[in-house]
Amino acid sequence: MNSKPEIPWLAGVSRVKRWLVGVSGGADSVALLDLLVAAGFRDLIVCHLDHQLRGRASTEDARFVRRLAEKLGLACECGRVDVRERMKARSESLETAARHARHDFFAQCAEKHGCNRVLLAHHADDQAETVLWNLLRGSHGMKGMREEQEMMIHGVKLQIFRPLLGLRHAELIAWLESRGLRWREDASNTEAVAIRNRLRNEVFPLLAEISGRDAVPAFARGAADAAVREDLESEALERANLLDPQGRLHLPALRKLAPDLQRAALRKFLIEHGVASVDRALLERALGLLDVGRAAVINLPGGAQLRRREGRLWIEG
Repeated sequence: MNSKPEIPWLAGVSRVKRWLVGVSGGADSVALLDLLVAAGFRDLIVCHLDHQLRGRASTEDARFVRRLAEKLGLACECGRVDVRERMKARSESLETAARHARHDFFAQCAEKHGCNRVLLAHHADDQAETVLWNLLRGSHGMKGMREEQEMMIHGVKLQIFRPLLGLRHAELIAWLESRGLRWREDASNTEAVAIRNRLRNEVFPLLAEISGRDAVPAFARGAADAAVREDLESEALERANLLDPQGRLHLPALRKLAPDLQRAALRKFLIEHGVASVDRALLERALGLLDVGRAAVINLPGGAQLRRREGRLWIEG
């Protein structure tokens, strides 16, 4: 029998508190739920969102999750959303629409159950795919998912936890098989439609063939190293005291920083003000605002503007 996967995050975490757990019915989330129950977590709220993308199969996924929760004696919240309709209405990609729909659902569950802690089953393979895709999109550094993350969704602050980031998908499958546990297979995961599917099924196998080694650990390590650097940058930015009493960026203080810290400060400022898709090109344009000889305003995604005036930077619109 396979030994239980080691999850360092579990050390010192309260088993008594209430936790929301995202469970799709797939192997990863079923393994996460089983590992949590085995570790002594009892006040778990199983949260499942039917994206209505696969017809009857989606309905069966929801039924499977409800039965699993009932078997474990856990509360279960099941929601439904037409992701394709949302995608068209908001001009989002399918993956983005699905992700935003899940965030909205978790926020609703958080308010209903008085719990803003959400456990998700992302693992090392997911992390590697995220890093590679972010690099291809022009993100700043080898940005991946954080083990712990906060996000504000419609006024609800969610605390996201990803305890499985250090584990491989194959380890989770082996654990489930050793326990004789069932899960739902999503047939669309093998289709060359979604970007993540192509990275998982085509790109990473090709990288392994070219390099003669598994490429996933290298990308996962890169994400971990980048997270450490981000933490160091955050500490440095806190000490720099860059914001004025009105929450605007103080340009004289910003100009004293090294260029990399200037970019980090601008990135943090934009993200905290709800600007989506902060890529390297946007940061370079924002950095140009520090030069008084250049334009004093740049356009931001979503129709807002970043503006310079009297030694300050702020967002309008």
